[in-house]
Amino acid sequence: MTDVYERLATHLDNLPASYPATDSGVEIRILKRLFTPEEAEAALALTMFPESADAIAKRLGKDETDIEKLYYGMSKKGLIGRSGKEQYKYMAAHFIVGIWEFHVNNLDEELIRDFNEYIPQIWEKRWVKQKTQNLRVIPVSKSITVEMNVMPYEEAESIIKKQSKIVVAPCICRKEQNMAGHGCDRPLETCLTLGAGALFYEKNGIGRAISQEEALAILNEGIEAGLVLQPSNSQNPFVICMCCGCCCLVLKNLNRLLEPARVANTNYYVTVSENDCTGCGNCEDICQMGAIIVQGASAVVNPARCIGCGLCVARCEFNATMLVKKEESERYAVPANSVEQYMNMARERGLI
Repeated sequence: MTDVYERLATHLDNLPASYPATDSGVEIRILKRLFTPEEAEAALALTMFPESADAIAKRLGKDETDIEKLYYGMSKKGLIGRSGKEQYKYMAAHFIVGIWEFHVNNLDEELIRDFNEYIPQIWEKRWVKQKTQNLRVIPVSKSITVEMNVMPYEEAESIIKKQSKIVVAPCICRKEQNMAGHGCDRPLETCLTLGAGALFYEKNGIGRAISQEEALAILNEGIEAGLVLQPSNSQNPFVICMCCGCCCLVLKNLNRLLEPARVANTNYYVTVSENDCTGCGNCEDICQMGAIIVQGASAVVNPARCIGCGLCVARCEFNATMLVKKEESERYAVPANSVEQYMNMARERGLI
C-alpha cells in the first residue's frame, strides 16, 4: 500500500496550485513535519468544496463528533481550510497559498530549510509553465494617472476600501528568511488578509484585526520601503502581499528568468523620458527585477523584465518615468473570483 504521505502529496498536487514530486523527496519530508499519519489520512478525504462535519461523517461512515473534533483541530493547525462562524465547513487547502502561509507563527529551521529546497522545484515543474499564477502584480497608486482608467481591482487602495474585515499578519517570506539569516530590514507586518480569509486568520491567531485606515497606513509604509504589491489573482482578492525581491519566493524566482514579464500576471510596464531623466539612479535602485539601468545620462527600461509595479514612477523626482498600460492583445484578463482563478489553473494543468 502506498505510504499515506505519498498519497497526500499526490492529493495536494491534484489541487489547482500543485505540489509536485521531486527526486529528493523533500515534499514528503515537509508533509511529515506538518501532518500526523491520522491527519494525513483525514486530509485525503477533503476537496476544495466546503463540507460540514455531518456531511463528511456520512460520506465516510464515521461519527460526526469525532470528525468535527479532528477537522477543527486540523484547521486550527493550518493543515486544512475552515469557513463559517459557528457551523463550520472544512475543505482542502493548497500548500501555497495556504498551508505554508498558515504556519507563519510556527516555523523552525528544519521546515524552513526543506521549504527553500522545495520552492525552486515547484517553480520549475509547475508555476513557470502556467499562464495563471497564484499572485498578480498591481501598480502603486502614485504611479497611476487619471488618463490610465485603472480598474478598481488593479488599485490596492480601492480593494482595501471595499473590505469589512481585514487582518494583518507577518510576511512569511521575510520572516523565514530572517530566521535563516538571509533576510532584510523591510517591514515585517505587511500581509493583508481580506474577507473570509481574514476571519480564518483572526480566529486561528495568525494575525490581528485592523481598520481600513490602519491597512492603508501599512500599505503606504510598504510602498515607501519599496515593496511590490501582489494581491491574490482575482478581481476580489483574499490577500494583498507586499513583497521584496530578496525574500519573496515569487519575486526571487521571477528574477532568475531572462524575461520575467512573460510570466508575471501584470498589465503595465514603465517607460522613461530621456529628456526629463537626470540619470540619478533612484529607479534602478528600487527596481526588484533589474529592469532599469542607468546608461550615461538616462535610465533605460528593459520591458521584458518590467513587471509594472510602478515603484520607480513613485520614486522618480523628475517625472521622467511613466507607467503604461499594455496593448489590449497583451493584457492579462484578471479572473472574477478565486473559483475562476483555480478553475483556470486546473484547466491549464489538464486537471479538468
